[in-house]
Amino acid sequence: MKTFLVVNPKSGNGDTGKRWGELQAKVLRALPDAKWELTQGPMDAARITTRALKQGFECVVAVGGDGTINEVVNGFFENGKALNPSAALGVLPRGTGGDFRKTFGWTTDFDEALSRLARGQTNPFDVGELEFKSHGGGTQTRYFANICSFGVSGVVDDEVNRTTKALGGKLSFMLGSVKALLKYSDRKVRFSLDGGPKQEVAVTTLSVANGKYFGGGMKVAPEANVSDGQFDVTVWSGYGLTDFALKQGAIYSGQHVKWKGTTQYRCAELKAESDEVVLIDCDGEQPGMLPCTMRIRPAAIRLCV
Repeated sequence: MKTFLVVNPKSGNGDTGKRWGELQAKVLRALPDAKWELTQGPMDAARITTRALKQGFECVVAVGGDGTINEVVNGFFENGKALNPSAALGVLPRGTGGDFRKTFGWTTDFDEALSRLARGQTNPFDVGELEFKSHGGGTQTRYFANICSFGVSGVVDDEVNRTTKALGGKLSFMLGSVKALLKYSDRKVRFSLDGGPKQEVAVTTLSVANGKYFGGGMKVAPEANVSDGQFDVTVWSGYGLTDFALKQGAIYSGQHVKWKGTTQYRCAELKAESDEVVLIDCDGEQPGMLPCTMRIRPAAIRLCV
């Protein structure tokens, strides 16, 4: 496949930019005809991706973490449509967290990831579409590859993204979770699934999952499948700092689904609203707040596996 790499030099706490000369030599050995460009600011990866697809590239590779993957996926769409449904998303993991890659059991080994890309094998890949209220008050649309959620997770994003992430993804999110839970109380949210009746729930976090992991390795949706045309929805209610401190093993292993405060659903569309300010988490970023609508876009693009 004609391949283009979108490189976030700030990923890996800046290590990708420092080592790009060495890394690009490895890229050219595995993918001799590959081209690339380094991002310079927010949503730059999306703009670069859109341009590459319009130029005829068949595979666009996100070189970075979950935030870079999210931006690249957004670049696959224009005016609500996929620019090329046959085009593939590739991933060279260079981030601090790496929740997206965990669903597939991928490591952070750069050579291993290059071998995967060189094989050129792809599978259909579902993408989530999020319509939400921006911080400016208007309505915006954003796509997500992994998981979109709201509640304390949005506050965690705000805390984590203000740090350097030098401690690594898992520890950064654990510390962010502690800070967020100290000042968060459950919010009353009304939500509906696939056009059904509204349910009102006091929410710690409600996650709408395409992949399995979020928050630095929490296995929030153990049965999620990125190509089944459905979201796996997990609702946590009544959880506080003590629960996360004493039961974190179950959160990271997926056993939390057996807890009294966990409820699970499956759907293709979820709508949510609240009379309170409820922040959204979208693939580890914090773009806005409720109200929101999330829809699955089945097999919208392809994924290099």
